[in-house]
Amino acid sequence: MKNILEVRNLKISFETFFGEVEAVRGIDFDVETKKTLAIVGESGCGKSVTANGIMQLLPQPPAFYKDGTITFEGKNLLEKTRKEIEEIRGNEISMIFQDPMTSLNPTMKIGEQIVEGLMKHKKIKKEKAKEIAIEMLTMVSVPQPEKRINQYPHEFSGGMRQRVMIALAMVCRPKLLIADEPTTALDVTVQAQILDLMKDLQNKFDTSIIIITHDLGVVADIADRIAVMYAGQILEEGDSKSIFYSPNHPYTKRLLESIPRLDMEKDKPLKSIDGTPPDLYIPPTGCPFFDRCDNAMRICQDNMPEFTILPGDHKSKCWLNHPMAKESEV
Repeated sequence: MKNILEVRNLKISFETFFGEVEAVRGIDFDVETKKTLAIVGESGCGKSVTANGIMQLLPQPPAFYKDGTITFEGKNLLEKTRKEIEEIRGNEISMIFQDPMTSLNPTMKIGEQIVEGLMKHKKIKKEKAKEIAIEMLTMVSVPQPEKRINQYPHEFSGGMRQRVMIALAMVCRPKLLIADEPTTALDVTVQAQILDLMKDLQNKFDTSIIIITHDLGVVADIADRIAVMYAGQILEEGDSKSIFYSPNHPYTKRLLESIPRLDMEKDKPLKSIDGTPPDLYIPPTGCPFFDRCDNAMRICQDNMPEFTILPGDHKSKCWLNHPMAKESEV
């Protein structure tokens, strides 16, 4: 299937008073047309920087692109002018942010915020834009859309604000939707509703999706492929079934062990990952998971492995996949 987005060797850093922070360190991934890619990892691993980097929403400075390409429909977004990016952003590529309360303008009515984007990108009159906005709110199951279109964000619950954010992101029928932690701070029932809504809209509009999350459980039913990110790098990638049933990298395995399961014993504690991620002011030369890995070998500390291609379109960066690994000293 054709890729709508291709990211190659993307490196994004931040210049700070204490020096350079290498937040994203040479990642590659593809997003297929009409498919969903989940980028998963713990807080601080570079997921949101990647998402905002694609949208070019990072403040420059202190952020800067060190290397790489972001190719959307055959065109490198990093070569576009600011005006060209503004035409793409919200129109062809949209984003749902982590916290809808801070992402929505508290001084503007919901309808005005949706209508504003429509009038900018679709060049239509205000009356027509308002009709489309009401239709979109109906589509995302906001009750009484004709009334609620005239309300402010603080008059909506968390789940309803997230539905409004989805309506705002999808109203221009984008080809790619980036959802950055779209279910954060929502209860489990509302989380499921939001994910089901995203799937329904994806099928209706043929939209490709990148979903950013720290919770593997969230993406189990929505993701076609999963990329596991740690310390600014992608350590494992594969289709959803491969990642959940045949995880290869020790970090992926530990993430899965930390998820509650229905078949767990009642009093059995969840496993945690001891230690902390590496300091990206001084990024490691070898595997970034070295200090926290139970299977670490000497070579892991100094040398970063390349991807090993595994069965089922699955790949992993781990020295344990090397044929000589069993003979190495632990």
